[in-house]
Amino acid sequence: MHDDAPLPERLVALTEFRISSFCSWGDCVEVGLQSDGTVAVRDTKDPERVTLSFTAEEWSAFVAGVKNGEFDVAPGELVGAP
Repeated sequence: MHDDAPLPERLVALTEFRISSFCSWGDCVEVGLQSDGTVAVRDTKDPERVTLSFTAEEWSAFVAGVKNGEFDVAPGELVGAP
């Protein structure tokens, strides 16, 4: 994860944020591609807060893991987790 540039500089380099079509309650994240090729992620409820940035390789690995089911959680699995 790379978020060492000040927030205004990172937002200037941003092209546009997108929200998943599965987001219906507003508790989602937005994803945007920055001009340097990094992927920016922010909270839809508070877009002025810190934006997380990931390299293209990091983002590709994350998306591949999602598609592969590596982050699937069974209902109730996280109940009581620290």
